[in-house]
Amino acid sequence: MRQTPINCKATPLIFWTPNAAVYANDTLVGALVITFAILVPMMPGMSHEGMMDSSDMPPGWTYSPSTYLQRLPIIALGAIGFVISRVLAAYQLGHIDGVWEPFFSGDAVRNGTEYIITSDVSKAWPIADGGLGATTYMFEVLMGVMGGRARWRTMPWMVLLFGIVVVPLGVISIYFIIIQPIVIGTYCTLCLLAALAMLIMIPYSLDELVAMGQFLVLNKRRGRPFWRSFFKGDALPGSGEDKQSGFDSDLGGTIKSATRGVTVPWTLVGSAAVGLWLMFSRLAFGTEPPMADSDHLVGALIVTVAVMAMAEVARPLRFINVAFGLWLIASPWLLIGAAPLASGASVITGILLIALSLPRGPRSKEHYGSWDRYVV
Repeated sequence: MRQTPINCKATPLIFWTPNAAVYANDTLVGALVITFAILVPMMPGMSHEGMMDSSDMPPGWTYSPSTYLQRLPIIALGAIGFVISRVLAAYQLGHIDGVWEPFFSGDAVRNGTEYIITSDVSKAWPIADGGLGATTYMFEVLMGVMGGRARWRTMPWMVLLFGIVVVPLGVISIYFIIIQPIVIGTYCTLCLLAALAMLIMIPYSLDELVAMGQFLVLNKRRGRPFWRSFFKGDALPGSGEDKQSGFDSDLGGTIKSATRGVTVPWTLVGSAAVGLWLMFSRLAFGTEPPMADSDHLVGALIVTVAVMAMAEVARPLRFINVAFGLWLIASPWLLIGAAPLASGASVITGILLIALSLPRGPRSKEHYGSWDRYVV
């Protein structure tokens, strides 16, 4: 029977193969088939005008958001997430007898990680969810290397698909981290590391999504068919060429090129620290649900928003944390489970979060065309 690349990768998970070699072989073969069928020859039917145009920098921008260096952090983090998820899947499929867990306990037999990935939440999926995560990370890596420096206008569909895999699925992975102590009662260190890798990917992918959206709007305004441009790409008058050094630069220059469009103001770092504090505040104050669950939930969301706002094109997202700050101020009067000391700490934390979320913080000298007006 003929198998597609996705079948090759998914079959061992669907049938819960007990053979580790079969799983590894099908994963490798599926990835290679995708590589040689799509990545190497590129997609058929791409616009001739778009391919012949050598420009790679959107109008009004100071850099190209689609260079390989720009995608390198996502590819590297995707590889880390893939390795972690493969380990989790190996335990779920019975290929290994245990999983490393240095911090969190589970029950009398299993540690925190083993307890999480064999819980009812995990078993709710028809396949090993660790394997599903590994497949997702593999697609992120493969889509990360696909296309050239101008794929924001030559392959808009790929940029959107890449963004869907990274951004919404990244938020979903944070959701599963949120429910671990609330629903299951413990944490999973490897799950936390994989979710952190996914979260950090998000700000590095947002600028390319913005450039792709601007291209489709500008191309439609000049009378070009929207769907043809979306699926086949096109040239865009007014685009430029990014002269920034690439892999031939020194280490400092390489890192600078790879992180253009992402800055880390101390205000956002402070907001993320507040979120982390809230996630573990029950250990400091001994709060009980529902107050403890609220702190954990809001804390995880604060961290997510703060990290996403580190992308300059997404800097206004930080205002969402103002709403979370207001909730922290109000929650001691609306929820039970907190002692007076914990209630006072919640109010102070809320005020601090609002103060940290209002200023934009310093931004780089980069420009994003018409999107500059939103970097406030």
